[in-house]
Amino acid sequence: MKLSARMITSIAVATLMQPAFLLGAEHSIQSSGGADETTATLASDTRAGVTSSQLDASQTATPSLPSRRPSWDTPRAELFLGYSYLRAVPTLSPGNRMKWLNGGSTSIAFNLNRYLGLVGDFGGFKATELQLTGAGANPARVADATGTAFTYLAGPRVSYRKYDHITTFAQALFGGIHASEVTLSGCTGVLCTPLPVENAFAMTAGGGVDFKVRHHLSIRMIQAEYLMTRFADLSTGDRKTQNDIRLSSGLVFGFGEISPPLLVTYTCAASPASVYPGDPISVTGTALNLNPKKTATYTWKTDGGTTTGTTGVASIDTKSAAPGSYTAIGQVSEGGKPGQSARCTAAYTVLAFQPPTVSCSANPSTVLPGDSAIINTQAASPQNRPLTYSYSTSQGSISGTTSNPTLRTAGVSPATITVTCNVVDDQGQTASSTAAVTVQVPPAPSAPTPQPLCSISFARDTKRPTRVDNEAKACLDDIALNLQRSSDTRVALVGHNDTNERYEAAQRVVNTKEYLVRDKGIDASRVVIYTDSNNSKTVDTTLVPAGAQLDQRGLTPVDESVKPVARKTASKEHNRR
Repeated sequence: MKLSARMITSIAVATLMQPAFLLGAEHSIQSSGGADETTATLASDTRAGVTSSQLDASQTATPSLPSRRPSWDTPRAELFLGYSYLRAVPTLSPGNRMKWLNGGSTSIAFNLNRYLGLVGDFGGFKATELQLTGAGANPARVADATGTAFTYLAGPRVSYRKYDHITTFAQALFGGIHASEVTLSGCTGVLCTPLPVENAFAMTAGGGVDFKVRHHLSIRMIQAEYLMTRFADLSTGDRKTQNDIRLSSGLVFGFGEISPPLLVTYTCAASPASVYPGDPISVTGTALNLNPKKTATYTWKTDGGTTTGTTGVASIDTKSAAPGSYTAIGQVSEGGKPGQSARCTAAYTVLAFQPPTVSCSANPSTVLPGDSAIINTQAASPQNRPLTYSYSTSQGSISGTTSNPTLRTAGVSPATITVTCNVVDDQGQTASSTAAVTVQVPPAPSAPTPQPLCSISFARDTKRPTRVDNEAKACLDDIALNLQRSSDTRVALVGHNDTNERYEAAQRVVNTKEYLVRDKGIDASRVVIYTDSNNSKTVDTTLVPAGAQLDQRGLTPVDESVKPVARKTASKEHNRR
């Protein structure tokens, strides 16, 4: 019963304190009625940071309409850091371990709305003295000692946020308190620790006043609370109620906001921002914080051209606009009250007509006489006007009226040809460019070179190692065809001896030539024969075109007196063997 009465009394006192603080806050922002009613007060001009005594006597406070609702200044969370003082009231009661303590406290409050929040509170205090009550002949005295106490509390908070800079609150917190053992300074022994470690129930009830200095920073001018604890009476062991007061002051940091801004804002942009006379412009407006339950109206106007549109998007016709810079103005409104309408502006430019641009290049840029080249033309009109192409050339001929005509160089001697590219738009504005094409001197034909052909093997017939067999004939038939196609071409035959041979190489090339001359009808003068030391039973063949020179290093011409060996099949006696 006593606990409930104390809680109700503390909350009531904190609540009754609020009108006094609010009266001072309201008086500080009200305007004076006249010079004869103006009195010197401690009210301060928060914008200039000076007191009214520093203001000129002729100045009067002018109220200003809030630019946003007070809920804008309600942070989502508030962190308090500050100094705290504990003291037993009205006197030290049995079991109360705290007569007076200095320390600090911190709390975090989560605001559910503008008025109601949940608070978590933690405090720490240090004891430096211990009051000994004394008994008998021992008088009461105060001795130096060390000890600590920590509170951990949580509960609801009710705040009153009518004014921009003053917030008052009342709260009731419940939790516990942890007290460490208290040891007498300069004392040793068991009796030097008269107070043991103890945990007990604790609760507070009270309130405070915060003064906002910045958007998310306030000064807690005072936080006064009744603190009740339930420590045990060391003489009886019974837990009793102890009464204390906790006073705190410090800084409050705000985080987040309860609700988004409610003022209507409006921004707009022109697209494109630069046009030519007659081109359309689209202006798009973006309105924020409109009330979905209301119907917004949009209006547009401009000082260059004509506008159409009754929504967030408007069109501007620039046919009648002279070249210059202009501004489109848009307005959105959902009511006649302040903050329910907004304007926006969008700048745009009407440009003067510009002539077309053109550039051209040749592909390829270097050709031989009689070859052709494609002229690649890149032309553009800044205002996208239709273009007409035409061309001229210093030599040769050019055909085509598109962006890719063809230059022909038939009959043109080696020189540099200049092609002129012309474009004209429908306004008669022109542009020109040139491209160069170089006609080169034809390169001299390359000298012919000998071409190695097939190699004929004589290793298959060990009994007749110089005989031209059927496989060799297939190779020689192809050679004969090459010689028949080109009458001024020769063939060189180079025969080789194996390591254990001496004269077979000459016989092989003679037999090979014999086949080409007698069987294939090739003129003997077109077949030249040689030998070298390649250590193989082969004849290499090389086609020598007219004008080509055969590399004869290491080659020995064959004496044409060597007679060819008749090609015949083996005798029956040889077959029987």
